[in-house]
Amino acid sequence: MRVVLAEDLALLRDGLTRLLEAFEFEVVASVDNGPSLLPALLEHKPDVAVVDVRLPPTFTDEGLQAAITARQRVPGLPVLVLSQHVEPLYARELLTDRAGGVGYLLKDRVANVAQFVDAVRRVAAGGTAMDPEVVSQLLARRQSPLAALTAREREVLGLMAEGRSNGAIAAKLFVGEKAISKHISSIFTKLGLPPSDDDHRRVLAVLAYFNV
Repeated sequence: MRVVLAEDLALLRDGLTRLLEAFEFEVVASVDNGPSLLPALLEHKPDVAVVDVRLPPTFTDEGLQAAITARQRVPGLPVLVLSQHVEPLYARELLTDRAGGVGYLLKDRVANVAQFVDAVRRVAAGGTAMDPEVVSQLLARRQSPLAALTAREREVLGLMAEGRSNGAIAAKLFVGEKAISKHISSIFTKLGLPPSDDDHRRVLAVLAYFNV
């Protein structure tokens, strides 16, 4: 699985490269600044990009902007943002283009290596991997898509946004998988998602959270 990595801190960039390679990813490009990221993404068209938000030269939002532009030119390019910061405006734009896997993790909240590697693989496969804190901050700014959902359905959808399976959601909420399946079916209906591949609808339901 081919990866383009964007991280300005040399030690962290090298550590992430070694970590990914240890799990049989191929890091085809590793950049430390915004201007280098977009060309790398367009040249390599990786299976997944792991991108920091704030990169040189301005340390504002170069990483996210490059990722958004790359997805416009290469529809479906999977992007996992790995940052210390939540940038709501560009994060929402990235999450609402509905083109390929997306994720947004906060560096200091990644609990372990397995969690990170699972997130990279999930995004590469077209899924989502969202830190609960990112979900919370974005939802605080945009609640209208959830108006039709019950409190439990919003809770289930929040756990879906984290990338949890039905079984994991059931365990978290101490209910059976059958109950979770019913909640998810209701979420699909209330969000107006027509019958299709369940994985596809799952991603669309999560993205509906952030629909502008």
